[in-house]
Amino acid sequence: MQWLAKFIYFKVLGWQVIGNTNFSKDKIKKAVIIAVPHTSWHDFYIGILLRSVVNIKTNFVGKKELFVFPLGWFLRSVGGAPINRQSNENNVEAIAKLFEQHDEFRMTLAPEGTRKKVKEWRSGFYYIAKQAKVPIIMFTLDFQNKQNKISEPFYPTDDVEADFKYMYSFFEGVKGKIPEYS
Repeated sequence: MQWLAKFIYFKVLGWQVIGNTNFSKDKIKKAVIIAVPHTSWHDFYIGILLRSVVNIKTNFVGKKELFVFPLGWFLRSVGGAPINRQSNENNVEAIAKLFEQHDEFRMTLAPEGTRKKVKEWRSGFYYIAKQAKVPIIMFTLDFQNKQNKISEPFYPTDDVEADFKYMYSFFEGVKGKIPEYS
């Protein structure tokens, strides 16, 4: 199926991938992957195609209520993992536990937490990476230039402000599918 994904991604849609496409070969089996800007439902299939193009297994989390048949079967088949958001358990801790439970787990999410424009990202992904002791890998959803730029693995430090400044700079000038939400 990789050939079909490459055909659609490169030839039909005209996208390109630049940057660190070898992180699977670098033995990065666990990571938090952030996709920015998240402005449209189109981001989902671009991400699904991208992971096939670079031949990497990725996951995402969703509320457990979504994981009922038949949607639950589909979500699990594309890397979804249910999380109980109703319990008293801290979401950061619950997701960090998922990293412990799997030999290979690369969680992809949008730090904005919505498809609308935000001034600041939610910080949960950062604390998940710190608690699970895994790197953050950034990739752009740049619809203006039709490219996904992938960063080198970045390990959060104890300087939250500097870390966020570094991550925000990676996405400077990137325009999503709906530019006004970028």
